Amino acid sequence: MITLDDIILAREKMKGIVHTTPLDFSQTFSSISANNKVYLKLENLQKTGSFKVRGSYNKMISLTEAELQKGVVAASAGNHAQGVAYSSQMLGIPCTIVMPKGAPLSKVSATRQYGAEVVLQGHTFDDALAYALELKDQMGATFVHAFDDDAVIAGQGTVGLEILEQLPDVEAIMVPVGGGGLIGGIALAVKEKNPHVRVYGVQAMACPSMRQSLVEHEPVRVESTPTMADGIAVKKPGLHNFALVEKYVDDIICVDEMEIARTMLLLLERNKLLVEGSGAVSLASLLYQKVNFKEKNVVAVISGGNVDVNFISRIIERGMVESGRYANFSMIVKDKPGEMQRVLGSIAELDANIQSVHLDHVGKDIYPGYAQLELALETKNQDHIEEIRGVLKNKGYVVKDSD
Repeated sequence: MITLDDIILAREKMKGIVHTTPLDFSQTFSSISANNKVYLKLENLQKTGSFKVRGSYNKMISLTEAELQKGVVAASAGNHAQGVAYSSQMLGIPCTIVMPKGAPLSKVSATRQYGAEVVLQGHTFDDALAYALELKDQMGATFVHAFDDDAVIAGQGTVGLEILEQLPDVEAIMVPVGGGGLIGGIALAVKEKNPHVRVYGVQAMACPSMRQSLVEHEPVRVESTPTMADGIAVKKPGLHNFALVEKYVDDIICVDEMEIARTMLLLLERNKLLVEGSGAVSLASLLYQKVNFKEKNVVAVISGGNVDVNFISRIIERGMVESGRYANFSMIVKDKPGEMQRVLGSIAELDANIQSVHLDHVGKDIYPGYAQLELALETKNQDHIEEIRGVLKNKGYVVKDSD
């Protein structure tokens, strides 16, 4: 098992290669988080857009010269791929990354731009992993694991050292958890230096593998459902990581998809920060008060910001819907002059912004003399939506949510 000295040494090794990322105090999030003083550790501003470069670089710099010459192999569909590719570029060594065929084009392109050879294999991460292990044996290269490796964990633990230096009176740290490499390293570093600091892990409710593993006192595999926090949707935590979490972490908590979406939107709107779902879960746990403390100095580790461009609009739309900022209505109206104006006028009087209007005269529920009106509205919150429903209902309309 790694020690605090390993993490301190890792930090020395990566100077000039890895950023010391900012720790920003947020008055906005503090005011809506039980009056805790909330600080954001911005690993989304790290090289390659996530903390992953810390662990991958520390792993590679620990290899012998002979091992470096043979290069490295990794399997990843996201941040780990870019971290390994960038580290390999800095060290000038061969690098092969195996990614599933369905990996986002932007991440494939970014990994290639860092100089890695990208091999697209299989349709799932497990397919890519199996092929990467085959390549490792064929090439005699070193396999760089995404989280279950002591050198990788030590590299991720440098985030904890930075937090303690940037905020010496920190009282609690919220850390996203997937395989457990990030929280394992941070918890070890922080608890060995100051055991009074509480460290909490945060998972997506869709894939609570570490939380379930703690319940069963061993790493276990869980079934997962789709989540926008795909970067932490790891079905089984690493053995090394689990041991560290069991020893040092105070608790593992979960947030749901609604809470993640709203937090991503808030970060974009209030702090102008583009943060991926897995990076937003730590802050979501504070905004939705998943932990029972108040008026504490709390750090939320924002672990990454690599959001596919095509996905950004969907994230914004989902966040707006979840927070009551966007609504789709449909209703049957009489097909006569002035009827649509009557509906739209009522909505305008309630200060809702009408974004689109669609009128159908044919459909299974549309009788002669009537039409189906579909509206997309920009609203203020859920109360505003219910107010609009109430007004339209009082005027005789039956309002339904559109798909």
